[in-house]
Amino acid sequence: MTDRQPDKDPRIGKRDDNAVQFPRLRCVALCGGVGGAKLAVGLEAQLSPANLTVITNTGDDFTHLGLHISPDLDTVMYSLAGLANRETGWGRDGESWRFMSALAALGGEDWFQLGDLDLATHIERSRRLAAGESLSAITQALAGRLGVRPAIVPMCDAPVRTIVDTPDGPLAFQHYFVRDKCARPVTGFRFAGADTAQPASSARAALADPALDAIIICPSNPFVSIDPILAVPGMREAIARAHAPVIAVSPIVRGQAIKGPTAKMMRELGVPGEAVAIADHYGDLLDGFILDAADRALADRIEDRGLACLVTDTVMTGQEEKVELARAVLQFVQQLQQKAT
Repeated sequence: MTDRQPDKDPRIGKRDDNAVQFPRLRCVALCGGVGGAKLAVGLEAQLSPANLTVITNTGDDFTHLGLHISPDLDTVMYSLAGLANRETGWGRDGESWRFMSALAALGGEDWFQLGDLDLATHIERSRRLAAGESLSAITQALAGRLGVRPAIVPMCDAPVRTIVDTPDGPLAFQHYFVRDKCARPVTGFRFAGADTAQPASSARAALADPALDAIIICPSNPFVSIDPILAVPGMREAIARAHAPVIAVSPIVRGQAIKGPTAKMMRELGVPGEAVAIADHYGDLLDGFILDAADRALADRIEDRGLACLVTDTVMTGQEEKVELARAVLQFVQQLQQKAT
């Protein structure tokens, strides 16, 4: 039986660049995996492709079965290529799992699922890294081959690895997140290698662009998706120096995370389980904050912190919601620009 080829997102190949609503806005998005990738897809539909750069977390990267795996980079890349699995949010659509079945039969490690189509990405990335290419260059090449037009940029080219501290000792992020299914309580996070890393050159260039209109922190986990990016020396400073407002979209709605362990981590760290705590976490880096309509009652508290606040629907269940949220975010950007003039 032959493997079914992935069904492409119906928007791919049908984009009308003349129909984008914000052709002149230039934006940088800071992004983790599933939630961030959804907003990146919405932004791509609203902006000219050359005007969107997605700086993506690589703290989740790890070596598995001898291959370099970049989960967040791949989720963003597959999403923007229209190849993402729309049920899981990660991996490729139309995937098959014969490799994993064969590996399990041989007694191999099968706790981290690698689909047959997805394997090609990891094998090619690993081959090129071994040949001396940078992660940035490889990401650009792979995304280009898949038809991605916005720039996907790893936060850095040096290895940075998220370590989850627990009462039982430290865990590599993927062991905590995938193998152990976030079962253990967390006491903190570390980013091994961050102190000697530096932002990828394309990330620095995007943030230093004098024509930049906004830096958008996507609704990704602040502790393990955005903090690794900000932990790279010089990244936070580059964001603070940028000639553009910094806006965060809350990943918390009614005290719960839309996807992933953000709310669980907040409880275990003793952080209040509400969207306001996300704004406090980013602190003076922000100029604006976006709340879900269900958390409208928190808007005054956001504004009391000196932040502009937008209340809108932030839950992205499909393509229409991704585009609508991106439109609201970009309209908010324009409002902040008008206030600044």
